[in-house]
Amino acid sequence: MADEGETGDDQNNLGSMYKDHKLKLVSFLREHSVNSGDVQVPTSFPYIEQLSGIKDRDWANVSRAITVSLADLRAWGEEGRKIAERAQGNAVRYHEIFCLAVDHILADETQPLPTTLAEGQAPRKDVLDILADQRAELILAGEAAAAADAARAGGAGIENDAANADPAGGLVNEDALPPALMRRYELRLRPAPGAAELYSLRHIRAASIGKLVVVRGMITRCSDVKPHCDVCTYECDECGYEIYQETRGRAFNPLRACPSAHCRALPGAEETLHPQTRGSKFTKFQELKLQELPNQVPVGHIPRSMTVHVRGDLTRTTSPGDTVTVTGVFMPVKFEGFKALKAGLTADTFLDAHGIEVHKRSYDERPQDVADSLTSKVEAVAFAADPVGRLARSIAPEIFGHGDVKRALLLQLVGGCEKKLADGMRIRGDINICLMGDPGVAKSQLLKYISSVAPRGVYTTGKGSSGVGLTAAITKDITTGDMALEGGALVLADKGICCIDEFDKMDESDRTAIHEVMEQQTVSIAKAGITATLNARAAVLAAANPLYGRYNRKKTLSENINLPNSLLSRFDLMFLILDVADTDNDIALARHVTYVHKHNGTVVKQDEEEEGEGEEGGRRLGGREDEDDEDDDDDEKPLHQDVVREYISRARQHAPSVPPEVAPYIVEAYVNLRGQDNALLNDRGAKASNNDQTVMTARQLLSILRLSQSLARLRFSDFVATEDVDEAIRITHSSKSSLLDENNNGAGRGVTEDIMSRIFGVIKDYKHSSGRGGVEYSHVESMVLRKGFTSEQLTACLEEYGNLNILQVNEAKTRIEFLMT
Repeated sequence: MADEGETGDDQNNLGSMYKDHKLKLVSFLREHSVNSGDVQVPTSFPYIEQLSGIKDRDWANVSRAITVSLADLRAWGEEGRKIAERAQGNAVRYHEIFCLAVDHILADETQPLPTTLAEGQAPRKDVLDILADQRAELILAGEAAAAADAARAGGAGIENDAANADPAGGLVNEDALPPALMRRYELRLRPAPGAAELYSLRHIRAASIGKLVVVRGMITRCSDVKPHCDVCTYECDECGYEIYQETRGRAFNPLRACPSAHCRALPGAEETLHPQTRGSKFTKFQELKLQELPNQVPVGHIPRSMTVHVRGDLTRTTSPGDTVTVTGVFMPVKFEGFKALKAGLTADTFLDAHGIEVHKRSYDERPQDVADSLTSKVEAVAFAADPVGRLARSIAPEIFGHGDVKRALLLQLVGGCEKKLADGMRIRGDINICLMGDPGVAKSQLLKYISSVAPRGVYTTGKGSSGVGLTAAITKDITTGDMALEGGALVLADKGICCIDEFDKMDESDRTAIHEVMEQQTVSIAKAGITATLNARAAVLAAANPLYGRYNRKKTLSENINLPNSLLSRFDLMFLILDVADTDNDIALARHVTYVHKHNGTVVKQDEEEEGEGEEGGRRLGGREDEDDEDDDDDEKPLHQDVVREYISRARQHAPSVPPEVAPYIVEAYVNLRGQDNALLNDRGAKASNNDQTVMTARQLLSILRLSQSLARLRFSDFVATEDVDEAIRITHSSKSSLLDENNNGAGRGVTEDIMSRIFGVIKDYKHSSGRGGVEYSHVESMVLRKGFTSEQLTACLEEYGNLNILQVNEAKTRIEFLMT
């Protein structure tokens, strides 16, 4: 019957056009070839080779999924280009035409496909082949029985009986089987590059219905993989008649009455059909929930989501938290049940997936095919003088200063090694960092950058997140009606980094849900009859503002940030970033900001030192402000994000362990640090409570081990060296020194002392404890690095006090002798 607005001639023309396109697609699939350009390599016919394997049931070497590239069809000729354009805009109809073309090639005996079987090898048979043989035997038996009955009847009325009888004696022959039942392949369409526009969920309109579209978003929910009935087979208990029903949607009305003439003539013969599970066809089905990416959502809007239907081999290819690009057909679906009464003429929409590409995988799932140019860049950085320093400078290069903070964030991206003990206990390898400080010190910008660089990075805010929003929520499955778990931000960031801004603004009830995640890295749920434990193996990067607007040195850390000590102790590193007025630093910062705005980016050198080196950095920035970017040294330019990701991905392939010769060094360093903290607490007396988060604990020892493993990974080494331990202790001291009350008026020795005086105090204390006039240079350097200072600062201190004739260093730099006691 013709559709409204179309005449019968139009329908006939459409039918003839589709038949003509099917024949052209048969020719395309047979003729498409790939030439490698090498004379010794023969030309391959990819579609014919795959179809030959499907026909021979060679599932060990051939995939069931046939992906037809519309780009190949466009390159086939002018006719191919027209068919590709029609397939792009009418994907559902042309998907069936492609399937008919494949069926024609598989069943064509005049042009048989080349076989993949060895000579003398019997053809392989699957379940459908066995069922078809059984049905053929039943058909032959039915025909023989009908012939015998006709012979006994003497041939009277044979013509009339044959005309009124059911075909094949009430059974259906193999030719009458629906094509969807006998198809052993899954056909998918891949749009040509540039032909399909990359959409966000917000820009898909009604004009895209039925078209092949490409959408990018984040997977927030994955249902269980369940069988979907594509073809339902019924068998009549009365006459043995077989009926096949193709299902197009999620639901269908099962057949009950047999349509054969024999059963229709019987009075009261109803509901004689029963479904045959073995003869039906089921495919794997999974439902995904795709949500807009954060950068695609306008300010003040709620992220939109869409349902994605995935079938066959595409199931289980993604998990919640993955950023994916989905190619599929945008389809409408009518509401069912009570929703249909409320919806009226409106319909819901979904995306029938034809392809899924996962972008931001975890570092452990890096692709094998990496570009040679990217590999050469990574190797150039690895063999450079200071790879860790350059990688740290490439973390948010537009942000001025924060050298140790960026270095710590780099170590968080790399992470330590997770330990699984024999008794089932697991020691986390992820590094948790908390950034605290005054407003306007670029804490949120650092969090945004890390969430964009890290695979499976999730950014959220404390005030806008609830407890279930961070951990997991109990939701009702729309399809089955069962209660299901839906992961929150920490679960979505599994094997990634969860950035939580405004950490101090969270409610106390919501904040308690993070305690388990930060140490055990699991989320335990016991709600609505569901008791489960979800993995939340994510590193936490939190940013908190002071409770009173700006940090008050007269109050404790927990009072300033309004966070309990039990939660703060779970952070491996805590940096206090204050906005202190300093002329030199302010000049350097202002020049850096103006340079970034002037050149729309930055390629200038970032200072590795803290902002105490601001004057020198300001001169460098001022001297380079008007220079051309081409004059910059390539070793000082920030690396591209792709290079940083690939470097970290390669570093995480190593699992460094602590060798026996380094273990005593770590033990001695930990004991010395504990002794120094106890001495400091005894000296300060009542003021010790103000620095309760700076005391060395067993958790700090695990933090040093994780940082050391991360540094060893950056060296592409499988063993931790003493230099890694010293650098880890230096970073730990750097984070703790920012929390100490050193700038408060009238407090302690470190108030009026600069960096040089403090380093000299360390050397002098070591000299008095040794009881000798000179000390070993290597011992002094190791001790100074543990205190949070750098080698450059030690060198500058020795030069300054050497010019004052207080001490001197021998030419070999092995001993330091005091000239004045």
